[in-house]
Amino acid sequence: MKEQLSWKVGGQQGEGIESTGEIFSMALNRLGYFLYGYRHFSSRIKGGHTNNKIRVSTTQVRAIADDLDILVAFDQETIDVNYKELHSDGVIIADAKFKPEKPEDTDASLYVIPFTQLATELGTSLMKNMVAVGATCAVLNLDPDVFEEVVEEIFGRKGETVVEKNMEAIKQGFQSMKDELGIKVGSLQLKEADGNKRMFMIGNDAIALGALAGGVRLMAAYPITPASEIMEYLIKKLPMVGGTVIQTEDEIAAATMAIGANYGGIRSFTASAGPGLSLMMEAIGLSGMTEQPLVVVDTQRGGPSTGLPTKQEQSDLMAMIYGTHGEIPKIVLAPSTVQEAFYDTVEAFNLAEEYQCPVIILSDLQLSLGKQTVEPLDYSKVEIRRGKLVGNESELNELEAKKYFKRFEVTEDGVSPRVIPGMKNGIHHVTGVEHDETGKPSESPVNRQAQMDKRMRKVESIHFNNPIHTHAPHEEADLLLVGFNSTRGVIEEAMERLEADGLKVNHAHVRLIHPFPADELEPLMQSAKKVVVIENNATGQLANIIKMNVGYGNKITKMTKYDGTPYLPNEIHSRCKELI
Repeated sequence: MKEQLSWKVGGQQGEGIESTGEIFSMALNRLGYFLYGYRHFSSRIKGGHTNNKIRVSTTQVRAIADDLDILVAFDQETIDVNYKELHSDGVIIADAKFKPEKPEDTDASLYVIPFTQLATELGTSLMKNMVAVGATCAVLNLDPDVFEEVVEEIFGRKGETVVEKNMEAIKQGFQSMKDELGIKVGSLQLKEADGNKRMFMIGNDAIALGALAGGVRLMAAYPITPASEIMEYLIKKLPMVGGTVIQTEDEIAAATMAIGANYGGIRSFTASAGPGLSLMMEAIGLSGMTEQPLVVVDTQRGGPSTGLPTKQEQSDLMAMIYGTHGEIPKIVLAPSTVQEAFYDTVEAFNLAEEYQCPVIILSDLQLSLGKQTVEPLDYSKVEIRRGKLVGNESELNELEAKKYFKRFEVTEDGVSPRVIPGMKNGIHHVTGVEHDETGKPSESPVNRQAQMDKRMRKVESIHFNNPIHTHAPHEEADLLLVGFNSTRGVIEEAMERLEADGLKVNHAHVRLIHPFPADELEPLMQSAKKVVVIENNATGQLANIIKMNVGYGNKITKMTKYDGTPYLPNEIHSRCKELI
């Protein structure tokens, strides 16, 4: 029996490839297996090759597997594109409809099953994906009945007949594959899972749930891949707590609307990808100058321009730190797991109000859309902190407010008291031009320096728990591997392999991109012979940020990948071995 396996389904976009993977993975998740899934899809509504690769394990996994055990193919292109991932005892399960051919340079076994025919005989060819799931069950020696709960959940609203037909499709796929396999039934059987119940979700859902838990009541946004699922989740959930989602005419309107809502005392945010963030930059500057809280989610994707909108990349770091004109305080967070995406989103809203500045939650396509097993979230960790928001009129009276409230008062920590518009004794100006303590426009050089110094003092006192996730078992290391966002899991696997090779390896994953936690990273860099910074971009942006803030440029090696695909464990393992 196997501790883990890798399964992939592929075909033309619009053929139900995503739902096939969804049904397969949901059932295995409910059995207690750990899963990690990643979808390759085209930037079009229908057509073009797409696949969904899912890793199933009895222990936690956070990366795509190097190889492949089972490939379910709905067309020949799926075989041609993906067969080289199969190892020698791998299995191809293909639909008889397209008369599949096995490439000569693979030892994997090809089994031809009439997916479409069996589904059509049951009433509709759309159920061919259920036949494929059933065929997979035979290879895994998995009882088809384990899918009944999932099928009922997905198709129950369509009636009992639809549920029964889909279950029959699974069972017929199982029997057809069982007849083909003969004594090889269960040839790739998994060890039994622990049966524990866990969540199974994408990073975007975790971000949306974190926003909800963090007290958000308004999301203003414009749809864009790979951020749209955040909107879609909250469109359903926010009205349940008296909130709403507004689809604006563009990203400029989305950011300014979120600023306005925050100014009115309502926690609000927006989410987009690189092109949308470019449009938001002026508004982000407005948030910094007016010292209004603003949370922005950036789900990075392949760029520039439209670029590779459905592919993995991590090339927005410099833009998120330095993209605005002028100089403002700013916080950039980079969660590395789905769990962190939830907790960091909650914290982003606290930081935005405490420091009265823009906070950017930096994600990437692999983290935002990759689906993984998540341990139950601990809602007792959720707290709401609103900083120096004056809560009632008596507090304003205690501040000895006069005609104008000193909304931009020069303070030692750089954070001024804040009021909700309309409160008695809280009247003040708000403007995007430089202003004095009451908000009135001022071009005085003395005032300008005082206000700039005040705003920039905020970044000196920012507190964020665990700004760098570290796994550093060695006081002195041959290698220090550094990354951010979704590369955490693949780096952890590569680290294990390098340790097995006899190397001493430490790992640092940066979770606070700006202001950069130099003091936390510097000791790890100092004690390492070489530092390898692993990222999905062409210029090594994180490596350059580390050089700017920490130094040790002579130790740093950039490991970059920017072809639109995520790292595999073997890629990092082999490239690190070359450095030794």
